[in-house]
Amino acid sequence: MDAMTDRPVPSVLTGMKRGVRHRCPNCGEGRLYSRYLKVEFDCEVCGHHLAAYPADDGPAYFTILIIGHLFVAPLLLFPFIWQASPWLVAPLTILPLAGLTLLLLPRVKGAVIGALWANGLRKPEDAAGG
Repeated sequence: MDAMTDRPVPSVLTGMKRGVRHRCPNCGEGRLYSRYLKVEFDCEVCGHHLAAYPADDGPAYFTILIIGHLFVAPLLLFPFIWQASPWLVAPLTILPLAGLTLLLLPRVKGAVIGALWANGLRKPEDAAGG
């Protein structure tokens, strides 16, 4: 239990799961994003201040790390990368890579925001306000 509020301490995994689903980490119901990567200012369901979590550049780095390990590294093992024309290889690799990045980035950002929520980490100007 959290000594200050007498409520259970939130689980990091719970916050990350809610974030991956693009939901408010506090209630799991409200939308996390108003647009592709634009975080809602407040949750429309519980009123939790969502803009207080400093996700910044972290999600982009994690996305690059994940895609590099799951997509790029195994791709280098296929002989067609080294034998085919660069005019063929470039679109066959760059387009799926870009699509996968665009698909994964909001989910990773949601997971980062959920982890920040569970650990109580907020922007310095918002931490003092509660």
